[in-house]
Amino acid sequence: MRTTRRNTLRRGCVGALLAAVTLLTSAGPAVADDPSASTSPAEDDGTAGPTEAGTTFRTATPIQQEQTATADASTGDYLYWAFPADAGQRPTVRAKVSLPESATRHGASTWQVDVYDGLRRRQACMYGHQTRKAAPDAGTVELSCVLRTVRAWSEPWASDPLPGTYYVRLTVVGLAEEDLGLPVHVETEVTSAGQGGAHDVDGSLAEPLVPGVSVASAQGSAPAAGEPEDGWSSGWWTARWLWTVGGGVLAALAAVFGYGLTRGGGRPSRVPPGV
Repeated sequence: MRTTRRNTLRRGCVGALLAAVTLLTSAGPAVADDPSASTSPAEDDGTAGPTEAGTTFRTATPIQQEQTATADASTGDYLYWAFPADAGQRPTVRAKVSLPESATRHGASTWQVDVYDGLRRRQACMYGHQTRKAAPDAGTVELSCVLRTVRAWSEPWASDPLPGTYYVRLTVVGLAEEDLGLPVHVETEVTSAGQGGAHDVDGSLAEPLVPGVSVASAQGSAPAAGEPEDGWSSGWWTARWLWTVGGGVLAALAAVFGYGLTRGGGRPSRVPPGV
């Protein structure tokens, strides 16, 4: 009878261990990088955004992620938009420039999109087409910039992306002088991929980096400019809690299983009477 109980206890512990391991390995699904993703802004699906762009950091037009912002401008203008990015997100900025008629142009043009954080530090692109040259007969040019994952906290000397407002700047960096001032139409969109607990860190900012005009609150219940529609993350809950709790459960189950093995193997078996 004791042997049967010990076997039952061992099978129960083994089953619990396997269940806990399965839970941990399935808690955080991996997100694969896709550098070959399309760089075209999303089609019009009800997420249309502003129809203008700012011309400086201070006048940057605020947009939300998943919105498609448009603007009509002149070749040579600096165009600015501002969008919010929270911890755990990896933003992707896409821009599409519709060029003037080829008959009115005098040569090729080179366009560039840059992204700056709330402290106006230029953020490097992990991959994408940040700078592209348009042939003299090209009708459009498409650019993209995939940022690093936004961290909840970082060292003061580091330039890691942090939660807050980000600025998109689009302009032409190479052009025949005769083509300055020609009209262009621009579409801009920002999307994000959640990276899960693999990028969680211990610590968080006291406040998101939301400087200048971006802190002005909108009327009514709408979020402030430069703030996500569902608000900023609280900063204390991360997927690392799942791993911490799961590790504790595994340690407890392993202790119970080891105790059962030690107790079962350390006591001599009883000899039936009369033997």
